[in-house]
Formats: sequence, C-alpha cells, structure tokens
Amino acid sequence: MSLKSFAAKIFAKRIAQKNQKWVKNPVQTQEKVFKELISKAAKTQFGKDHDFGSITSHHDFVKKVPVRDYEALKDYIQKIIDGQEDVLWPGKPIYFAKTSGTTSGAKYIPITKASIKNQVEASRNAILNYIHETGNTDFVNGKMIFLQGSPILEEKNGIKLGRLSGISAHYVPNYLQKNRLPSWETNCIEDWETKVDTIVEETENENMTVIAGIPSWVQMYFEKLNAKSGKKVGELFKEFQLYIYGGVNYEPYRAKFENLIGRKVDSIELFPASEGFFAYQDSQKAKGMLLLLDSGIFYEFIKADEFFSENPRRLTIAEVELEVDYAMIISTDAGLWAYNLGDTVRFVSKNPNKIIVSGRIKHFISAFGEHVIAKEVEEALKLAVERTDAVVNEFTVAPQTNPVDGKLPYHEWFIEFEKVPSEPSKFAQEIEESMKKQNSYYYDLIAGNILQPLIITPIKPGGFQDYMKTIGKLGGQNKVQRLSNDRKVADGLQPFKI
Repeated sequence: MSLKSFAAKIFAKRIAQKNQKWVKNPVQTQEKVFKELISKAAKTQFGKDHDFGSITSHHDFVKKVPVRDYEALKDYIQKIIDGQEDVLWPGKPIYFAKTSGTTSGAKYIPITKASIKNQVEASRNAILNYIHETGNTDFVNGKMIFLQGSPILEEKNGIKLGRLSGISAHYVPNYLQKNRLPSWETNCIEDWETKVDTIVEETENENMTVIAGIPSWVQMYFEKLNAKSGKKVGELFKEFQLYIYGGVNYEPYRAKFENLIGRKVDSIELFPASEGFFAYQDSQKAKGMLLLLDSGIFYEFIKADEFFSENPRRLTIAEVELEVDYAMIISTDAGLWAYNLGDTVRFVSKNPNKIIVSGRIKHFISAFGEHVIAKEVEEALKLAVERTDAVVNEFTVAPQTNPVDGKLPYHEWFIEFEKVPSEPSKFAQEIEESMKKQNSYYYDLIAGNILQPLIITPIKPGGFQDYMKTIGKLGGQNKVQRLSNDRKVADGLQPFKI
C-alpha cells in the first residue's frame, strides 16, 4: 500500500466518524443551520426587508419569507451584479455561477466563501466515504479526470463569473494536481467536440483510474476512445475502477456504459448544483444519496402534487415521509432564501435521511391530467432495456395532443438506439405496461380511451448530440430534458428522426 493510499484510509475514517454526529441528529442539525443562517443575514438588505430580527422559528420564516424562484429573486441579484454589498448575504459573493436560464436568459447564482467551501468538502467527502465503506484506495495512485466546463472566468464588479464546473477546477487540492487530467490548456477549450478529441489524445495512454462527468458527455468520450483505439475502455484503462456522476439518472445509460467499458465498475452518484451540493451516494449496497444536513443549507419540502396549489405546506426534515415526491426548497449560506431549486426528490430512507432525485417540478407531462414525472419514464425505459435486447443512447418524451391522422393523442418517445430491439413491439409494450403500473392517472387515460398507447420515434445515431448543438448546449453541465409538457424539444428533434 502506498503512503497516499494509507493516508487516504486514515482521513476517510476520520471524516466518516465526524459525519455520524449530524447523520444521527438530523432535526437538531437543521435547527442549528437555520438559526445560524438567519442570524448571519439579519442585517442584509434581504434580512431587513423580511424582518429576520424577529424570526425565531420555521413557522415565523414561512410567514415572512415566501418561496421564490430565480425570477422572483432577480432584483436582489441584480443589485449584487451592480456592485452593492450586504444584499442577500454579508459582503459580496466571490463568484457567480452562470447557468442556463428560462424566461430571463442566463442566471447568475451567487457563491460565497462559505458555500464554495461546503461544495469542495462535499465532493471530497463523497470519495472519502467510498474509501471508508469499500477499503478500496488503489485508484488514488492513478490518473483522474472530470469532464467539465472551462476554468477561464470573467469578472463583474470584482466578482468572478463562470460555470460551476469551471469554478470548481480552481479548487482541486494540491495532492491531486499531479493525478489530474486533462491539462489546464485542454480544459480551457470552449468547443466541446474539439475538447473531447483533445482529451482522448491526452488520456488514451495514461493510467486512468477515476472518470467523472455527466453520463451523456462521458459516453461521448468513451465512444471516441473506443473508435480511436479499437479497445473497450476497461481494456484501455486496466486500472479504471470508479465512475463519478451527477445531474441525471445513470440507469438509462448503465447498459451502454458497461458495454463500452467491457466490465462493471463502481460508481458514486452526486447531487451538486450551482445553488449548493445537496447529497452524495454513501453506500455501494443501499439505494439513495445521503442528504447533507450540515453544509450551510436549510431544507424545506413541498409535496409535488400540492406545489402549484394556493398555499402548500412547507415541511422540515422532521416531517417528510418515505416514497413521496417533494419539491426541494433551500435557504443557503450563499444568500438564497426559500429558493425553489426546481428538482423533486423522494426519501428512500429516514435513518439516515437518503434521497433520490425524481425529476423537475417544471419537467412533467400532464397534458391530459396524467402527472407523469421523470422518475417514471426512466424506470419504464430501464425495465424495457433489461427485458429486451435493446441498447439505448438517449431519449426524451413529449405529448402529441393533435395527431394529424385524427387518432387518439399519445405520448411520443424519441429514442436514439445503440441497438434497435429485435422485437420493437415488445420493447414498446414493456414501457407501456411499466408506465401504467407506476402511474394510475396514465392507466385510467389509456383504459378510458382518452390516450392511445405510446408511440416510439427513432432518432438517428448522434441525433441528440446534433440537437443539443443546434440549441447551443453541447457539453459541459448541459443535459437532455427527459420529458416536457409541450412540443418544443420534440419539434427540435424533427430533423434528426430516422
């Protein structure tokens, strides 16, 4: 065992023991975080506007601070962009994470000295937890790669601005610098396809042991490695042991990944965002990710099926239930207050508190009242792949409300196959049956002849990547939207149909 491996085991044990203090006391931990956040921000403009000085309980907070999304918080953030201090959090943030916006274009998410510290520690602790659980430290001696955005940062009134993954590149610890790939110069390449080609050149002859990134873009990297070398990734990188990912569900990609790699490797799922680092997979055996309750974030939860009602109840960690979809609301040490993250989560364990990401509160299909969420379509596709010989690269789902042939409306599944199923009708039927079992509204609509069964529209190889390129979202942290309640994505995919 190398000195680095030995030190990693010692450090991992210490962090695991430290974490148990808050894991075993979730309610008290969140109460402490809540009080600290309110106290520190009481004299900010937002704190004064919302009378933080009189807030002593969650009940007070709910009365004084409404749930907001980015659009509703934008006026405060604009003041920070303009150079004002003490607006949402004491002082000024040290970064803005620039993300894709909705109605307002680009979003600028503040990151403070405290919040970036928590982001970096969470990333580190996810790996240390894996070491502590498995005892595996061999990978620390090899090369590691994270497919990320450019680390080149702009500046606005003294605040640095860039993609979260590019900001994070500035926080790779010194002891990992020699292990880290690609080179700084390659990381700075903006064009994603050129960047991946250059990464292939830099890494194909290295001892890669850890690879991290969003599955769709790591898949592109693996495919290019395979095409250039003629070898499976696991053969090319004989010591490749660990894949780290976040942002999307890995399950739809798993079969394709294992085929590209040629064998199974361990994986760690993360739940990071520009707004904070919320959870990471803490076990290779148990389902779900450990919700980080001691990282400068106070969580509230609103039942997803109540979210759009007039006055939905905002629950704390003490009040959540298992197997219920919640919109996750956060208040953070970066100055986001009762902020609707947009993600829905589902608790799969209460001791400890572990979640899965079940979808987006804005990404659903309910054109006919079916309330279909991302978790349901991902699970249906996963089962269909397992029960047939199909291999899927990418997919999205949209409603077709006005079929041109006058037939009943339906859900249209746009699927890019790596391997087309030998029995397409069986593949479609497996998806259909899973959807009906998971979603009673969908079942009733099919049974009542309101909807006809789903229809699959095949997309040509590379079609989703080509589509993402047309909307300027190829690479980085961008990912394909799994489902939508309109035809915007569906229309964009029309040129790429088979």
